[in-house]
Amino acid sequence: MGNLVAIVGRPNVGKSTLFNRLTQTRQAIVSEVAGTTRDRQYGKCEWGGKEFSVVDTGGWVVNSDDVFEGEIRKQVKLAIDEADVILFVVDVENGVTDLDDQVASILRRSKTPVILVANKVDNNNQQYAAAEFYSFGLGDPYCVSALSGSGTGDLLDLILSKFTQKMDEVVEEDIPRFAVVGRPNAGKSSIVNAFIGEERHVVTDIAGTTRDSIYTKYDKFGFQFYLVDTAGIRKKNKVNEDLEFYSVMRAIRSIENSDVCILMLDATRGIEGQDLNIFSLIQRNQKGLVVVVNKWDLVEDKSEKVIKTFENAIRERLAPFSDFPIIFASAMTKQRIFKVLESAVQVYKNRQRRVPTARLNEEMLPLIEAYPPPSNKGKYIKIKYCTQLPNTQIPSFVFFANLPQYVKEPYRRFLENQMRQRWDFTGTPINIFIRQK
Repeated sequence: MGNLVAIVGRPNVGKSTLFNRLTQTRQAIVSEVAGTTRDRQYGKCEWGGKEFSVVDTGGWVVNSDDVFEGEIRKQVKLAIDEADVILFVVDVENGVTDLDDQVASILRRSKTPVILVANKVDNNNQQYAAAEFYSFGLGDPYCVSALSGSGTGDLLDLILSKFTQKMDEVVEEDIPRFAVVGRPNAGKSSIVNAFIGEERHVVTDIAGTTRDSIYTKYDKFGFQFYLVDTAGIRKKNKVNEDLEFYSVMRAIRSIENSDVCILMLDATRGIEGQDLNIFSLIQRNQKGLVVVVNKWDLVEDKSEKVIKTFENAIRERLAPFSDFPIIFASAMTKQRIFKVLESAVQVYKNRQRRVPTARLNEEMLPLIEAYPPPSNKGKYIKIKYCTQLPNTQIPSFVFFANLPQYVKEPYRRFLENQMRQRWDFTGTPINIFIRQK
């Protein structure tokens, strides 16, 4: 299961460039001005057949000089709490600065493995300059140039060698794993308590492979399921922490370890940027989704019209993926708590759904014939056959076409919507591939 690598360091040492290099993206906004990274810095890195997550903590600095050092300290401490390996990035051009020293002194006391990365090493002379970083007492500095990519392969090998987890999952396969996620104060703890109720039918607590994900097995209302519980629910974190960064770091763990995510929204606040961040994590990991609008008991006007407006607003904000259950519930009064579990179990089943090939072709081919993909450059696109791929994480379908490269995103979406109308894939993403026949 997911290993998490956190990149820490003072501004402008090239954390974002290194992040882009490791995740092979250009998604961070990189510019010469210190502290410009405002993107949600989360990505996946694949190396040597293993996949792990990378978080660039630089994206969360509140840029004003008086809080700068405090903020960086906070991030480093959070990275120590949450990550399996920390990359401490410094740069050869500036050498050792006071802020680097402060970060190093926090890292020296941590139990988490730290790799010291000397960045901006573009030629051999600069490699000698990296020697001064031995003063941190964090072992050998690893010389890389994030910009050109030199040294990053060795760095990746080193990262993989630091992952300690050898624990095998003890989790039974055919029982769904649910994660309750959402921004702080949306009512995650309350709904977990409402699920569990006082008569705790807790069968077992199984420590997952990740540092703090605990799978708690429940047998409630005739459903068996695991709740993925990250330490967040266990220890009340200090309220004045930088909550945004905190909750995203916390959520990554739970989402990666679950099958279906129960995303909590606060009925009194609507959808906020933070909710969208967590939603995009769920999407990027291709997990099932149930949206719960919590604190519904506090809403005065509960008319059909209000419910409809609310639902539409949510689906619009989360588009193009809009086929998921939305449940108006209250963890306090336990209203519709059962429904939440029921929906999550249903979404889990939809993720396993298999459509027989004969049925699929019977339904989809006449439809494709009636509404073919638009012709491109005078060439007509024909789709003759489709089938579902076996053993995939989410339902995945292949449509065989003579000119797959001409089938564009809107048509794919059309196919997906048609399939959703015919089979119940509510709450689960589905993949549609167009291949050469």
